[in-house]
Amino acid sequence: MKTLLLALLTTFVCIQTNAQDKWTSLFDGKTTNGWHTYGKDAVGEAWQVVDGAIVLNPLNKESSQLKGGGDIVSNESFNDFHLQLEWKISKNGNSGIIFFVQDEPKKYDHIWYTGPEMQVLDNDGHPDAKIYMHRAGNLYDLVAGVEGATKPVGDWNLVDIINEKGTLTLKLNGITTVTTTLGDANWTKLIKNSKFSKGESPDFGKVFSGHIGLQDHGNQVSFRNIRIQKL
Repeated sequence: MKTLLLALLTTFVCIQTNAQDKWTSLFDGKTTNGWHTYGKDAVGEAWQVVDGAIVLNPLNKESSQLKGGGDIVSNESFNDFHLQLEWKISKNGNSGIIFFVQDEPKKYDHIWYTGPEMQVLDNDGHPDAKIYMHRAGNLYDLVAGVEGATKPVGDWNLVDIINEKGTLTLKLNGITTVTTTLGDANWTKLIKNSKFSKGESPDFGKVFSGHIGLQDHGNQVSFRNIRIQKL
């Protein structure tokens, strides 16, 4: 019996270890290595590493973004994946986590022309929250999410974005807010009825692999514990 229990325990530990080994960190907590501002070679000065988080600190605003800011994207691209991170938004703040980003600034002016976004928002303070598909945890302008998952401003929110075999799942603080199928007739309809049907983003939602993006929407936002599994 002791031998059997030891064998089972060893197997369990091995399974747990193998699962942990699948995670790859996208942020080392100390530098912005592995990221670059969209259309540039490095990350701008408005993105700073503070207390183990990558923080967009407002400096001087240039249109809707910050001087030395801009959206940042991972150097590496991904197909099927499980992305996990934590975010903290400032009061009345707005940001987003964009995926399937096509890193082609000569072709696309903005990363959101190319990939879907999980909304990051102060639901209680930002006017975008009045639009039911623009609230935190939603698949921005495509699918309204389950309500009640967001923590108050100043608290960290845990995100899971899972793309596996054509199924996209968004989770916020352990609650599944959105599940949808990529590329089917309903997906095409969602895009047609959204802001992404405009001519400026003709390839939106057609490519299901790409880079991970963190959005500069002109407000302070923090991200930490950014890691990913390839599925």
